[in-house]
Amino acid sequence: MTVDTAPSNANNAAAQQIHGQVLQVGPLKPSLSATLGDAYGASILPTDATRADFLAAHGNDVTAVVTSGRTGVDAELMDALPSLGAIVHFGVGYDTTDVARAKERGIGVSNTPDVLTDCVADIALGLLIDVMRGLSFADRFVRAGRWPVEGNVPLTRRVSGKRVGIVGLGRIGSAIATRLDGFGCVVSYHNRSEIDGSPYAYAESVTALAADVDVLVVAASGGAGTEKLVDREVLEALGPDGYLVNVARGSVVDEDALVDLLTRGQLAGAGLDVFAHEPDVPPALLELDSVVLLPHLASGTVETRAAMEALTLENLDEFLAAGTLTTPVLPPRQATS
Repeated sequence: MTVDTAPSNANNAAAQQIHGQVLQVGPLKPSLSATLGDAYGASILPTDATRADFLAAHGNDVTAVVTSGRTGVDAELMDALPSLGAIVHFGVGYDTTDVARAKERGIGVSNTPDVLTDCVADIALGLLIDVMRGLSFADRFVRAGRWPVEGNVPLTRRVSGKRVGIVGLGRIGSAIATRLDGFGCVVSYHNRSEIDGSPYAYAESVTALAADVDVLVVAASGGAGTEKLVDREVLEALGPDGYLVNVARGSVVDEDALVDLLTRGQLAGAGLDVFAHEPDVPPALLELDSVVLLPHLASGTVETRAAMEALTLENLDEFLAAGTLTTPVLPPRQATS
């Protein structure tokens, strides 16, 4: 299926009215960046020494920012944009944006939920299978010519029927759980609060969840409220036969503790799509065959990224036309007045 990501007539009409008022902050999908420039007259915030001069000259004119979860908008930048009314995120994550400051200012914040749920859940299952069955290691083993010399690889662990705990049973966590049902896994979860009617067992704490499962899958939102939620105590409760899979944010896991326990054999393995200081990965992890490392690619399919782009522009169009957002995390103040 071909997805048309060209600017719509509405985009082009809007561009005549909003030239210079949309600001791109940080790198974005090339086609999205091109549309913002061509159809909306958007500028790109400089990252070099000219940034301060740019903001002094143009900051008053900016009414909407388009950014990503990897970049976001901090309080300092918000304060340099006194007319800012909305921060539109390309992606589901928005933990790099100071939402508390946005709320104080009455600035709306949006993201692109749902459209990436399936692809992220697919990657979570892929990482789980890969790290437990040693697929990436086995591939390297064959490519290195070791099979004829050393014989078979060591035995791995079965996936079907395992006990799997999910940290964060939201959209993505629920999609992961549904996939695990197909493998006959026993699923349990931890959230801020128990979900009424959920078919899965609820654990009162992340530590209690980890102590009772073979695999811990992290699908919680990022941000200050979940920073190092999966800490050393949780990882030690998971134990030397336990596996960790993280498709959430690197900040949710205590990465130093994770590296320490993996290198000492106190965890069986980990499948990681996210890291605390991307794109930097702890060097010790690169040496471990018990770890599968991906470059934050869970939503990285043609179909999903096109849908994310379309929803990003839909949020931007709605804000510029009506002062509201299609998928608000935080509605603009004028939308509730």
